[in-house]
Amino acid sequence: MKYGIQLYSMRDLAEKDFEAAVAKAAEIGYSSIEFAGFFGRTAEQVNGLLKKNNIELFGTHSGIYDLINDYEGTLAFHKAIGNKNFIISHHNLRTKAEIDEFVDMVNKYQPMLEAEGIKLGYHNHSMEWLPNEEGIISHPELLSRTNINFEIDTFWAFNAGRDPVALMEQYKDRLMSIHIKDGFKDGRGMPLGKGEAPVEAVYRKAVELNVPMIVESETCDPSGPAEAQICYDCLKSFE
Repeated sequence: MKYGIQLYSMRDLAEKDFEAAVAKAAEIGYSSIEFAGFFGRTAEQVNGLLKKNNIELFGTHSGIYDLINDYEGTLAFHKAIGNKNFIISHHNLRTKAEIDEFVDMVNKYQPMLEAEGIKLGYHNHSMEWLPNEEGIISHPELLSRTNINFEIDTFWAFNAGRDPVALMEQYKDRLMSIHIKDGFKDGRGMPLGKGEAPVEAVYRKAVELNVPMIVESETCDPSGPAEAQICYDCLKSFE
């Protein structure tokens, strides 16, 4: 089995030594990386780093305003690094007006990116599964009003009181990847196998659906690399 890692999991190292964080992900055994920023590195530097460590680029966590503010520059960078998955990591969807505006943005930029061979995705936190300020649950709005792909963060869905396995089944035709993640119901994140989220059931469903699994661990306790190792070992124990 192959597993990816969201490099935010090792942000304590990445912020100090980006190259060392990529190397550590490969050393642990992860086959791909999902980036959350590039710390000023050029596309050429990113490509060299991936090649040096024999690790693939799965995608990025990015903001839709990167596209709005500099579409051509953003597109050029992502094409230069061979990115196929441009995943919006967060967007305010607190009101109907904010949802409507975001839907319009998505419906403008998704076909433009797809014409360039890049999928546009959305990564949830818990808020998208809970009523917003106006009582609207925003995630179903994105499902019905756009063609965006989804990266379901299974822990945040669990935190919102949803069954992540059932959501994976419901969204399977639009599911580009999952964040496989653990923690407690109150929102405290933990490395895989150390919380109360249904991690093994999520794992089994991802295997069934052949959906890429991206590890994200949030607490950097005692360190991001240590958590990344714990998570990798947990996944290997399920095989």
